[in-house]
Parts: sequence; structure tokens; C-alpha cells
Amino acid sequence: MYQLKKLSTAIAMIGFSTVVFMGQSIAAEPTNSMIVDNSATAPTEVSPVTNGISQKLTGDSKAATSLNKLLPTIKYTIENLSDTAKEVNNINWTTDADIDRNMGTKLQALLNWHHNGVGPVDGYWGKNTRKAMQAFQNANGLTVTDTLNNETWQALIKNEKLMTQPVLVSYQLTDADVNVKTTTIPTDSVAKSKLEGMYYESLTEALAEKFHISEKYLKSLNPNAGFTAGEIITVYNPGNPNTKPVSRVVADKDTETLYAYDENNKLVASYPTTVGSTATPSPTGTHTVKVKVNEPNYTYTGSDGRKSIIPPGPNNPVGSVWIGLSKPAYGIHGSPDPARISRQASAGCVRLTNWDALSLLGVIKNGATVEFS
Repeated sequence: MYQLKKLSTAIAMIGFSTVVFMGQSIAAEPTNSMIVDNSATAPTEVSPVTNGISQKLTGDSKAATSLNKLLPTIKYTIENLSDTAKEVNNINWTTDADIDRNMGTKLQALLNWHHNGVGPVDGYWGKNTRKAMQAFQNANGLTVTDTLNNETWQALIKNEKLMTQPVLVSYQLTDADVNVKTTTIPTDSVAKSKLEGMYYESLTEALAEKFHISEKYLKSLNPNAGFTAGEIITVYNPGNPNTKPVSRVVADKDTETLYAYDENNKLVASYPTTVGSTATPSPTGTHTVKVKVNEPNYTYTGSDGRKSIIPPGPNNPVGSVWIGLSKPAYGIHGSPDPARISRQASAGCVRLTNWDALSLLGVIKNGATVEFS
């Protein structure tokens, strides 16, 4: 853990001053920062089967240590599941079968567990699920298609243990789960700067992000839930993230996907992303990772030149993560609105869900190459 003074010095040394966001200027001044150095990390193979504990990685590699600090451990069971949850867990696709919500949930889970992110799990076939499937096809030398086919499905379920891992699980809410800080987020940046933190706006928003699921789907799976401590609810099982150190990422503007590669140039993960816009395009060419910050705050510069410091939190303009590039004012970051990833414009940066940004933060190397294509 670096002290703020050290981090501020590092930012100053690379000339990092502002992050352009939605046509505005935001300068990063991190607090409670964590810079993760994976430069000497060796790849760690982690079983995709979580056996009752998700996002708790074994081993003492730098990647595993970093990810265990960044991601919440999820202890679950498969007891007392609803008929719907059981159907999702046991469903199997057959050629030309429709992808209903239960099948869609299983498909999204399998893609996620193969480290091809789909964004918030909602059970629906959509552009992010299709892109994740195509990234999986590319990584496995399969024919790239616009719809699911038998070749792809068989590759997804080739690992028998992975196929039998529960998609929907039972989770008992803890005091820490339900006592999260919440707030109402104003639209005005000056008003935002007066908040204690850019917290979640509701408990269900916080729970949805913890379990990588859409808030609407979480509520539909738990129609009678009060979301109180001790209550058992049905949630999506996120599985374990990629633990192989990332030496290179490619932000593809056409597919709106961030592809992550290891030192052998093997694709190890992909994430749905928003990359720039027509009004504020992303940079071109190749750059490197210079700054990695967890839970930064930001300084907003208004049209009148006045600055307002926006505090850290999952709902700040760039989410929970900032990975700054050698090109000042540009970076890879999280998002306060995961459902809109690859469905909205950005101001030139690479925007991910907060959980994907945290997962990448835990494994991307200092000095990693960032290419825009």
C-alpha cells in the first residue's frame, strides 16, 4: 500500500492531470490507493469450480494476493434453491433450441467462467453475450458466429466440473452486506463533491454489483426478499477471475471489447467495454500502463475553471478503478452504471464494469501495453 504522497508524486512525474469524462474535465487525486505490482508474477492455475467459496483464490502469487484484496469472498450453498434456480443449474442446450432466460443465464455463466465477460448477468441474449461468445470462439480456434452453435456449446461444457458448477446459489446475507452506506447521487458535480462518498444509491444496487448480476434480475429471483441480515437469497455465482498476469490489452473500438493477453500473447480474458465516442474519440496507437489506483477520488473542473473534488466510491464518474496510461488524461476505469457498458459513449477512455476493472487491476502489469484498434 503506497502512501498518498508517493502516489501523488508518481502522478506528477508522468504528467497526469485530467481525465476527460462526458465532455468535462476531471483530475484524479487518489486516496486510499493501492498500486499492485505484478511484474514478477507467475501464472497461477485456479480451478474454475469454486466449491462453495467464490472469489477466494489460493496460492501466494502476487495476482492471487491482489485479487483477494480487491474482490469480496462469497460463501454460498446449493441448499433450498427454487425450482427456477435448479432448472438454470441443470439446463443443457441442444442444437437450434431457443435461448430462454434460464438457458441465457447458464450461457452467460459459462462465458464468464471462461473469463469472457458478459457484463451484468441478466439471462438475456444480447450484444454483450454475443461479443463474449465470439471472444471465446476466437480464443479457442472456433468458427466465429452470431448465434450459438453446437461446436461452441461443446467447447463451453468440455470441462465437466465446470458444467456442473452451480450458476444460481443460496447466499446468507451478513450484517456487512446490509449495512452498506448509501446516498442519493445528485446530477451536479459541485453537489457531488459535497457528499461524504459516492456510495451506492440502494442496498439492492450494492448486492447486484457484488454478485455481478443486474439489479432487476436479482429482484426477480428474490420477489419476496426483505434483504435483511440473516436472510437467505438466490444470487449468481461469479466464479473466479483470471489470475494470469496481463502484459498487453487491446481496446477494440469496433467490437467494443477489451482483450487481455499474457506474456506469451495468449488471450486470457475479455471484457465488454465502451471505447470513446464520435464527439470524444479514444486515442490511437500504443501506450503503456503508468498508474493503478483502487478507490481514487477526482477533481472536477467546471466551465468556469473552478475545481470540485468528487469523493471515492462505486458511483463516482469513473467507478472504483483508475488505470492511467502514458498518454495523459486517458485510462481504463470502472463505471457507475454497469448495465450501460458498450451501450453508451465515453470521453475517450476505456470503461468497464467495476468488477471487471477490479479483476483487471489485480493482474495487469506495471508498464503493460495498451493498444487501441
